[in-house]
Amino acid sequence: MPRSPEFDPDIVLDQAVALFWERGYEATSVADLVEHLGISKASLYNSFGSKHQLYLRALDRYIVKEDPFPMSLLTRQGKALPLVRGLIERFADHASWQVLRHGCFLVNAAVERLPGDKEVQRRVEMAWNGLEAALALCLHRAQVEGELSPRKDPFTLASFFLVFLVGLQVMAKVGAPATRYHGAAREALSLLR
Repeated sequence: MPRSPEFDPDIVLDQAVALFWERGYEATSVADLVEHLGISKASLYNSFGSKHQLYLRALDRYIVKEDPFPMSLLTRQGKALPLVRGLIERFADHASWQVLRHGCFLVNAAVERLPGDKEVQRRVEMAWNGLEAALALCLHRAQVEGELSPRKDPFTLASFFLVFLVGLQVMAKVGAPATRYHGAAREALSLLR
């Protein structure tokens, strides 16, 4: 009968998220993982498979724990346009106060691992397609409710905002001044007038 691991896999996954998020995939060695996670190399391989499989599980965990916020915000009751504005402003705020400058783990994974890593690509595309769809539905609702001009295309706007939000996360890694994020967000939001 196989022995159960002597560690909590959820805690180890959270620690793996933190390490991969901070350093990236390539800059994180198996030795780094063993030391940071506090488990043996054998336990790492027995419980998670390869470094790549652990990375994918860490990315999945990040998506489950961190990504639901935009969807939950965009599907709230009430006027739709303030929800989109709130999301854009929150992303700009988050980008401007990120002390550690790690950016977004999902965006980091896309920048570092694509186009060569098909498993990462699948996860990134699913997450971004979901956010784009939620934005499009919210903007469509705003249009139906008379908040957004009928001349605006909710789907094109959703694509623009997705690209804008991903760009904000990339900029967050370099530590641009807060005025840059907030000024850009104001200009992006002007498209909703």
